Amino acid sequence: MFRLTKQELARMIDHTLLRPEAVSGDIVKLCEEAVENLFGAVCVNPAYVPPAVRELEGTNVRVGTVIGFPLGATNTAGKVAEAGRAVSDGAAEFDVVINIGALKDRETAYLEREFGDVIGIIRKARPDAVVKVILETALLTDAEKVLGCRLAADCGADMVKTSTGFGPGGATEDDVRLLRSVVGDRLGVKAAGGIRDLETALQMIAAGASRIGTSSGVKIMQEWSEAKAMV
Repeated sequence: MFRLTKQELARMIDHTLLRPEAVSGDIVKLCEEAVENLFGAVCVNPAYVPPAVRELEGTNVRVGTVIGFPLGATNTAGKVAEAGRAVSDGAAEFDVVINIGALKDRETAYLEREFGDVIGIIRKARPDAVVKVILETALLTDAEKVLGCRLAADCGADMVKTSTGFGPGGATEDDVRLLRSVVGDRLGVKAAGGIRDLETALQMIAAGASRIGTSSGVKIMQEWSEAKAMV
């Protein structure tokens, strides 16, 4: 359990607030918690990128956002526009929802063009950006998950991510293992969706996750401290 230090675990957490009813005060609190707990990043909806950037200026916490969220069915031009605005607003990490129907239809040329356009506009403006492709694994067969991973890797993404947290299911150990087995060391794997406690977070990391997306980051770190104190 304690092969990771507290700081190493914290840096793996994307402290997330994507609820549609979130207000500006919630974003301020999210950022304050991220700084206090030394989280690696926050993840907010695109409209809240500018205030998050302001709150986190001068810290080591990166601002992440979502593109084509949560369905992935936005057309390519819409995703490109959304990504372009988010990067100009100061976002450093981008969780892009794959077009799930196109993936199930094996429309690889379409997906390659879309990834190329979206990732291209991000990289042009911010070469150090981290791009994560959300697969929404609960809606996919294993073969579709494999194809999604390979497309993400070939198109220059940095990570594949299990879930939006708004689909029919979240991260599972089996899916994380599968994604890791496909991408190997080429890409990171972000587990997200339903990770609400330390035990689950550590299970995902043991299965191969290099990032944890969760709205329960503060609780997870409190549980870590409590468990460590009992050793």
